[in-house]
Amino acid sequence: MDDLDRQILSILRRDARTPYTEIADRVGTSEGTVRNRVERLVEDGIIERFTVATSTGNVKSMIELSVDVNVDTSAVSDRIIEWEEVDSVWQVSGDQDIVLVVDAADTERVNQLITRARELDEVVNTKTRLILDERLG
Repeated sequence: MDDLDRQILSILRRDARTPYTEIADRVGTSEGTVRNRVERLVEDGIIERFTVATSTGNVKSMIELSVDVNVDTSAVSDRIIEWEEVDSVWQVSGDQDIVLVVDAADTERVNQLITRARELDEVVNTKTRLILDERLG
C-alpha cells in the first residue's frame, strides 16, 4: 500500500459513495487508476466492507467484556457479532478483552444486551459506556 492508496482510503472513509471521478480529481490521477486501486484493496482485504453510518437518534454504547483467561476471544466475538444491534466487535488489550459497539433503540435494549453478555459462560465482567457524541473522520 502506497501514499495514493492511503489518500483514496481517506476519502472513502469519510464517504464510501464518493464517485471514482471525484476521487481521481482530488488525488490527481485517472478514474481508471482509482477504480483499479479500490478493486485491488478489496481483493487484498484492506477494504473489508463498505458500510453506512446512520444518525437514527438511537442510543449508542460500548459494552466492554472481560473474559476468563482460557477463553478463545475470537470464537466469542464471532458469536456476538451476529447479535442484532451490535455494529462492531473489537478484541482489545487492557482490562477488558472484547468491546461491543452497539446501536440500540433505547437504554432498555442496551441493558438487555448487557444482560445477554453477562449470561455467557466466558464473560467474567462487563463495563458499559454510553456514547454521547460521535465524529467520523
